Amino acid sequence: QAQLAESGGGLVQPGGSLRLSCAGSGFTLEYNTIGWFRQAPGKEREVVACISSSDSSTYYADSVKGRFTISRDNAKNTVYLQLNSLKPEDTAVYYCAADIEAMGISTVSAEYNYWGQGTQVTISS
Repeated sequence: QAQLAESGGGLVQPGGSLRLSCAGSGFTLEYNTIGWFRQAPGKEREVVACISSSDSSTYYADSVKGRFTISRDNAKNTVYLQLNSLKPEDTAVYYCAADIEAMGISTVSAEYNYWGQGTQVTISS
């Protein structure tokens, strides 16, 4: 059974950093487009970053471009999201998801097939 599990969330001060991990089991993340999404209280879920299955090209939302980095470690079947220069508005539950049909970048949450349980990221002084 395909599963995703996020970890690495926590409470950090503005300007701090975190690294989120998305570990896959039951399928190989390398062969799937993987996205990171987030949802803040009272707001809709939004795409943060994505890495494609075909050529590992990446996409970043404008709000995180230059601060967040998505990457893969195929040997560990894990995708990471490095969060730097964190701001209070980055506070949200972060989810990773897999789109098993996409060959390239996929930014529409409804197209993703498997989701992790989420990890809370809180930015506060």
